Amino acid sequence: MRVAHIITRMIVGGAQENTLFNCQDLVRDHGDEVFLLTGPSPGPEGELLQQVQPGGTQMITIPSLRRAIHPWHDWRAYRQIKKQLKRLQPDVVHTHSAKAGMLGRLAAWSLKLPVVVHTVHGAPFHPYQSALARRLFRRCEKFAARRCHRLISVADAMTDQLVEAGVADRDKFITIQSGMDVASFTAANQLRSQRRQELGFEDDQVVVGKIARLFPLKGHCYLVEAAAEIVEYHPEVHFLLVGDGILRATLEQQIEAAGLADHFHFTGLVPPDQIPGLIGAMDLLVHTSLREGLARALPQALLAGKPVISYDVDGAREVVIPDQTGILLPARAIEPLAEAVCRLAADRALRERLGKEGQRRFSVPFGHQQMTRRIRALYEDLLG
Repeated sequence: MRVAHIITRMIVGGAQENTLFNCQDLVRDHGDEVFLLTGPSPGPEGELLQQVQPGGTQMITIPSLRRAIHPWHDWRAYRQIKKQLKRLQPDVVHTHSAKAGMLGRLAAWSLKLPVVVHTVHGAPFHPYQSALARRLFRRCEKFAARRCHRLISVADAMTDQLVEAGVADRDKFITIQSGMDVASFTAANQLRSQRRQELGFEDDQVVVGKIARLFPLKGHCYLVEAAAEIVEYHPEVHFLLVGDGILRATLEQQIEAAGLADHFHFTGLVPPDQIPGLIGAMDLLVHTSLREGLARALPQALLAGKPVISYDVDGAREVVIPDQTGILLPARAIEPLAEAVCRLAADRALRERLGKEGQRRFSVPFGHQQMTRRIRALYEDLLG
């Protein structure tokens, strides 16, 4: 079949990795003809397509497709998307992200293309927006939901949020977990000693990792606040922050002011194929973001046999099972975060038990081939 994926930008991020795996699998495993329509990807997050080959996917750039709302650019992007879809005549149009999801669905629906599907990687409206913005985005999503045949959620929590907001009825949603290269994560510990040596960690140090862009709502500031108490009781604990972004200088200043510079280590921007090795160097992973559909870092760490500590937001509780795979905490909690890290830092056997259970539970559901098989089966069902 001919499939056109549409996404706002191909930065280094979870939704983008998910989309690229889906495109590559459709070409390689199913022999489909796949097109990826995307806007430019400037910014500190890094461009995914500079680091990972599209694998037979035919790339089409939509110059006016940008993340920020801009009526003139958005109108031009809609016209450009519609022109390309009219030329390609795909059997399936599959959209991702808020901007491309809105414009892509409108264009595909207006052309009466056979199947239009949208993936919800994270709700575009959330409590940290103004009330006006929240209402606007909710109405936009409700409008766009009527112009597609099915909605794919990467976590049940996304379905719950959108149904409660009146975006669409529950029977229009299906949950398909975001896929990844499971084998690379289950083998993450094979180079553990080498990676730790390269990063400058001693054998007796406990490495607490966090994988996220250094951006607002990612919650790095809460980890830094908790770190002062953690290091006081467990001076062997060090923190590895994987990612880059606009808050790096601010975080470095906060860390320096707290006297913790020797305990924090920044990797900067790294390509996706280095993530398994970095997780292998960790002893546990923390996730303190305030909103995220289902952060890929959580199942990635569990696949590598590492326990996780996460704020209880969005889809986190679907993989962070208390006292089975990790520890769930209230959002923005500082003291409980410090206590949870101290508990795992002091108990190696507990870390191993939680990590092994996570690896056992999630090795199958998060394979990218499994994700693509389920998505393609949905395409076939809708086409039928």
